[in-house]
Amino acid sequence: MGARLGQLAATAAVPVAVLGALALTLAGCGSQGGLTSAGRAPTAVGPVRLWPDLPPATNPPIDYGETDTERVPGIRVPDNDVHRVDPVAVVQAEVRTHGGARSGADGLYEETARAIGACTTDRAHCPILTPYYRDLTGNGRDELIVGIRMPDQQVGVRVYLAENDGLTRIMSTVDQVISVELAGRDLIMRVSSAGIPGYEYRTAWSWDEQQHSMLPARDEIVRVKPPGSGATLVPAPAFVSPTPTPSAGTPAPAPSEAGP
Repeated sequence: MGARLGQLAATAAVPVAVLGALALTLAGCGSQGGLTSAGRAPTAVGPVRLWPDLPPATNPPIDYGETDTERVPGIRVPDNDVHRVDPVAVVQAEVRTHGGARSGADGLYEETARAIGACTTDRAHCPILTPYYRDLTGNGRDELIVGIRMPDQQVGVRVYLAENDGLTRIMSTVDQVISVELAGRDLIMRVSSAGIPGYEYRTAWSWDEQQHSMLPARDEIVRVKPPGSGATLVPAPAFVSPTPTPSAGTPAPAPSEAGP
């Protein structure tokens, strides 16, 4: 019995010794620079609703046509492959249908519409820029991206989706473009700001499955002139082509520099 008690006492002494050593170790760490306070954290401030009694709007805002889509008439797309269609023929088909439109998704300057009609015989002065291809909808197939040079340094940008062996235009906009870029599945446009010198607008157009179109999902105003740099001159817009996604075995096309 006495031997058993002695064994238990020896066993109990081991954890006590370990705890003592651990305490010494922690004390040593503290003397060599342990965790220190960074001070009081700022108080979190949640959103505050202003004018909570203001009744909600009952009329929708003005429709700017961002969700307008249209089937391109007379264009067949074998196997829903946009690489197999002629971008010039696509835009010409739209001009034949809406050649008189001067505003909206189909709006073109009269001289631009005439130049597009002559693209078949006069490619050197064709305002339709080199096409680019990218899967913007996430369906596993490329969409067709077309740029159209217009007067006053403006560029029309249109995107087409191949479906049901035809072509649907899912985006159309015209602006005084500084650059057009592709980032993942977003098409980003940098546009001059006439009303706020020294700034530019950047809009990311993204595919919206519910609307079945490209929408301006993110829009921001960005300062491009450093403070105190003197007079502000907005950079002259120039279309900067995004990196192409050519079909397999086809070299990447060089951006066209031909004007309208």
